[in-house]
Amino acid sequence: MTTTTDAIIIGTGVIGTAIALELSRKGLKTVSVDRNTQIGHGSTAGSCAIIRMHYSTFDGTAFAYEGYHYWRDWADYLGLSSNADLAKFVECGCLVMKTDGNGQLVKHMENSAALGCPFEEWSGEAIVERLPIYSLESFQPARTRDDPAFGQPNGSRLKGGVFWPNAGYVTDPALSAQNMAEAAVQNGAAFRMGETITGILSAGGRVTGVKLASGEQIAAPIVVNVAGPGSSFINEMAGVLDDMTITTRPLRQEVVHVPAPDGFDFEKNGTIVSDSDIACYCRPEHGNHILVGSEDPACDTHQWVASDTDYDREFTDQWTTQAMRYGQRVPSLGIPQNARGVVDLYDASTDWIPIYDKSQLSGFYMACGSSGNQYKNAPIAGKMMAELIEYCENGNDHDTAPLHYTLPYIARKIDVGFYSRKREINRESSFSVLG
Repeated sequence: MTTTTDAIIIGTGVIGTAIALELSRKGLKTVSVDRNTQIGHGSTAGSCAIIRMHYSTFDGTAFAYEGYHYWRDWADYLGLSSNADLAKFVECGCLVMKTDGNGQLVKHMENSAALGCPFEEWSGEAIVERLPIYSLESFQPARTRDDPAFGQPNGSRLKGGVFWPNAGYVTDPALSAQNMAEAAVQNGAAFRMGETITGILSAGGRVTGVKLASGEQIAAPIVVNVAGPGSSFINEMAGVLDDMTITTRPLRQEVVHVPAPDGFDFEKNGTIVSDSDIACYCRPEHGNHILVGSEDPACDTHQWVASDTDYDREFTDQWTTQAMRYGQRVPSLGIPQNARGVVDLYDASTDWIPIYDKSQLSGFYMACGSSGNQYKNAPIAGKMMAELIEYCENGNDHDTAPLHYTLPYIARKIDVGFYSRKREINRESSFSVLG
């Protein structure tokens, strides 16, 4: 049996549903396919769902600041009925500690200032006033727990940071994908859940559809790979790896949930904090908990996995290491005996910057390599991908004449070639994640 449609989107995470929404708004009949039985229940559900706009690159800053506006105006962006159950954006702000490792945030502030993105420089005293549970002793470089110097201050202190007041987080990332899927359905989109793709079909140098494990085929002249940690396997299936200088592969990560210290309401009064001095980031979590993730210091071994379905989902010593690194900053932190948090995968690209691009197979597009940091950009990534697909399908060669796309909210034009599969590794990247 063969079903015919205009476009197939592989993946129903937050970026996949955003693309389905924007293509359906352009009048395309779309079918989204996912092996999960519920929308948003892949790596999106495990996301820390942080919405931040500080980046070391100008293009990254512009894209993220644009993305913030959709979360701020979530109901308007979706256009759903007033009684819809919508994901909630908590605008708590994000503090980034100034360190030598991030260049004292000079580039980040320059980028934000050029875009009119609000930020504040905070002294050490201002940080402690906002977060009285914090100590500003410096511990860098980050160390493993078997290092005799682990947990020992280096004799200096952090002198301050930069605070982006509009940053925040979404309390239910899976629900946000479901919201976008519902809006896409209003525009005629269809979703096929619990379906595994076993083949990418092509003829004459052009994609023609996909084959499902059931034997059914879905025919379409456009296929978009938004398979998250499975994206590399889909690209291999499609035979599009040959001209890619930037590739993706699944990276296992652990995120820690710990109670806030007694006497301080971190859920109400805390903020997102990126702290390269201890190689951790954190954000408030429901129930006055603190969610703690790793900023991937050089001393930690990356846990690349060979399969995006068969990997260790149990907590390891990395959980304790991250909790204790955060305890360096918060001396009163209690570390529970039972590990709580999330074990999931990132779809990590070579330089931790995503691929939003066409491929060498005509009609086959990629929105992958999100590296755990693209949740915040999902709505604008959906809009940009829809424009890119239209641009290429109209006969333009994005490889030689890249699309220049104007970001609707902030009216800045960006070169979409920045996200090319064929780019050189971007050495301005932080090669780490926040979110």
